[in-house]
Amino acid sequence: MTSTGIRLHAPAPGWSIDADVVVVGSGVAGLTAALRCEAAGLTTVVVTKARLDDGSTRWAQGGIAAALGDGDTPEQHLDDTLVAGAGLCDEEAVRILVTEGPDAVRRLIATGARFDESGDGGLELTREGGHHRRRIAHAGGDATGAEISRALVEAVRARGMRTVENALVLDLLTDAEGRTAGVTLHVMGEGQHDGVGAVHAPAVVLATGGMGQVFSATTNPAVSTGDGVALALRAGAEVSDLEFVQFHPTVLFLGPDAEGQQPLVSEAVRGEGAHLVDADGVRFMLRQHELAELAPRDVVAKGIVRRMLEQDAEHMYLDARHFGAEMWENRFPTILAACRAHGIDPVTEPVPVAPAAHYASGGVRTDSRGRTTVPGLYACGEVACTGVHGANRLASNSLLEGLVYAERIAADIAATGLPTRVPQPLPTAERPAHPLLPPEARLAIQRIMTRGAGVLRSEESLAEAADRLHRLHADARDALDENGKTAEPGVDTWEATNLLCVARVLVEAARRREETRGCHWREDRPGRDDTAWRRHIVVRLNPDRSLAVRTTDTTDFPPTLPQAQEQ
Repeated sequence: MTSTGIRLHAPAPGWSIDADVVVVGSGVAGLTAALRCEAAGLTTVVVTKARLDDGSTRWAQGGIAAALGDGDTPEQHLDDTLVAGAGLCDEEAVRILVTEGPDAVRRLIATGARFDESGDGGLELTREGGHHRRRIAHAGGDATGAEISRALVEAVRARGMRTVENALVLDLLTDAEGRTAGVTLHVMGEGQHDGVGAVHAPAVVLATGGMGQVFSATTNPAVSTGDGVALALRAGAEVSDLEFVQFHPTVLFLGPDAEGQQPLVSEAVRGEGAHLVDADGVRFMLRQHELAELAPRDVVAKGIVRRMLEQDAEHMYLDARHFGAEMWENRFPTILAACRAHGIDPVTEPVPVAPAAHYASGGVRTDSRGRTTVPGLYACGEVACTGVHGANRLASNSLLEGLVYAERIAADIAATGLPTRVPQPLPTAERPAHPLLPPEARLAIQRIMTRGAGVLRSEESLAEAADRLHRLHADARDALDENGKTAEPGVDTWEATNLLCVARVLVEAARRREETRGCHWREDRPGRDDTAWRRHIVVRLNPDRSLAVRTTDTTDFPPTLPQAQEQ
């Protein structure tokens, strides 16, 4: 795989750091990879877009799934994951997840994470949608992600690991042989480093999280702008399954014009017995799935939207009044506070909810060791497509996937060995190879995507979205080609440009997949077609900024690296 030669328009790096490994991202995946690399004796630098504890992990309410309870087995966890993935999971990748998962959680506990315990001192395990067993470990009731983030951040700081906070990664650096040589980044604000710089390293681990901000309403924080996927595409890496965006069924409805990050009402609330009802109090999920409110998320999201369409309603309700005040205050304090902050008291009234963009099941294509199609570039967590999630992620598998595959990446880097000297990156092009969009394009992209590629999709809606995205892309390209002008480099313009990049890929993949599967719901293709579409859609970026799209022959991914480079 060769680089596209495309880079964001940015000033030349004014400072640099040398390291063995640079980890981009500070969620469960990034910090776990960094800690394991450091423990293996590798000089590791962590780069994160906000502060160390400000990534998507800390927003995770539900928990982390693993076969840790009496009577539960990895095989049962595997079965539930494969069912949720709607025929597109890589079974070997899932088997790795469920068999290595329990010990990975125990190591996380040894690192300092404190999970809620039952009366006998064991883990208090709960159940969520798609799980047939109680296997979800949680902390602080509904603050699992915050506790995991706290423990890992403290471990990183205790080791004195070098970190660069408030830094937006820009592009991958490569050497003359096309191998990874580090990253360029922009530090937002003054400190030890300021402005555009570089971390030179022969191994780069992308753990940048998701791309929820490509839609108007999302549970993702404002920093989730698809930076890792866009960087990988410009570097020549392949991405896969980007059409499978999971819309969380129960997000607090704040009005039809609400935009940006919305409060999540965790799956665990339904796991503890909350009911989905319409305005008349009817439990509409009872007729749609044997697990009712605990069906996989794509089923529940579709059920909510169907009922909204039937009744011309803007939202449905989640009714957990029967919990009582004590259970709400002890089990779900974060959700209770968020609801009350918006004038809703779930102790005394049903909570208005509607689906919103939540999780990208697809991403940068990797193998079982986290390696991408670019030598030296790894990916883990939500930015990656390991094959674990298939067409729809099983609830609470995301934290576990980040944990397990981060450990596998660190083991591979340590086992493979690194060059005896830091690779020399090729010089940056003098002329910008990629036009930047103005900051206001972000809002336009979000509205295009919400209207055309949201929970409900069709050829007509996707074609309109593709056309409008192409016009944004063409306008910026033509301005650059005709007079060399592009928007002023800066965080807002870089983020908008990254969002357009991932939006174009998502829409193209969604147009190609002419069926309904998992969280990809085509109104005009309502059936699941295993004969034609039980396979993956793989996309890469061409040097002329067009998209190269192909489908795999089977559900198996081809190897990420040529046989000669396998260890």
